[in-house]
Amino acid sequence: MKYSELGTSGVMASRVAQGVMRLHEKSADEAREIVKTALDGGINFFDTADCYTAGASSRRLGQALQDLEADRSKIYVQTKFGIYRNPESDQITRYDFSKKHLLEALDSELRNLQTDYVDFVLLHRPDTLVDLDELAEAFNELQSSGKVRHFGVSNVNPMQVEMLQSAVGQKLEVNQLQFGLGHTGMVQQEIHVNMTDAPSVDHDGGLISYSRLRHMTIQAWSPFQFGFFEGVFIDNPKFPELNATLQRIADKYGVTKNAIAVAWILRHPANMQVLLGSMTPSRIEEMMAGTDVRITAQEWYDLYMAAGNDLP
Repeated sequence: MKYSELGTSGVMASRVAQGVMRLHEKSADEAREIVKTALDGGINFFDTADCYTAGASSRRLGQALQDLEADRSKIYVQTKFGIYRNPESDQITRYDFSKKHLLEALDSELRNLQTDYVDFVLLHRPDTLVDLDELAEAFNELQSSGKVRHFGVSNVNPMQVEMLQSAVGQKLEVNQLQFGLGHTGMVQQEIHVNMTDAPSVDHDGGLISYSRLRHMTIQAWSPFQFGFFEGVFIDNPKFPELNATLQRIADKYGVTKNAIAVAWILRHPANMQVLLGSMTPSRIEEMMAGTDVRITAQEWYDLYMAAGNDLP
């Protein structure tokens, strides 16, 4: 396993982290085996959110760490808040950065995770109604209480980061964004500069370049998905060229296609962290192996083009 600093936080986190969005689907024994697989492979960073099935996934993670008697001082736990899910309908009805909601959500997550602090907390999606002064008060209280050590954002564009950072005294260290061979928009925009074709459209405000300039770590979520939770591209007949290229490169390095898909993200000099969402221990092991592979620049571009992209 390789490790690198998240933002400028001083935290040396595993290059791949274990996400637990679907951990609630597993029994306590299965959840414990998933977490053990991650820990045994060198993963020291776990990601969850308060809105993942009303905290059920966080509760599974917290119990698994307790059952495994994991050393909390050597593990980094991250959660996200700011999405309000109606408890009766289980539907998301608003984004909410109010102080009351954030403080209550964080306290709930601490109970779910069976811990008295989280290492990182991220604002989950932009709340256009955010009161910046109130947000700053919430962050200050969370930090001074010792409940949160580091802060960040998720699914936020550069101008929104600038606005939020202007109000809060804590550096926003990470931005969690969808990225992978099935979701390459952030790279397409960088390559198709000064053009008028569809890939040239900047949907994100130059997120990769901005993150590098601001020393923010991009955490790549759903790295194996195409579209918005439309499915995985590995072994998917919709992507024959991509899978053939993945297999060719995997054979060269003696790993699997899952490992190469991870290695493709880690090859980018933006120094991203990959969030694994698999709930299958054997696949988690395959994916973790990608941290030990450094593909060549040509292989990176070969995979990019095999995923359906082009070079102008």
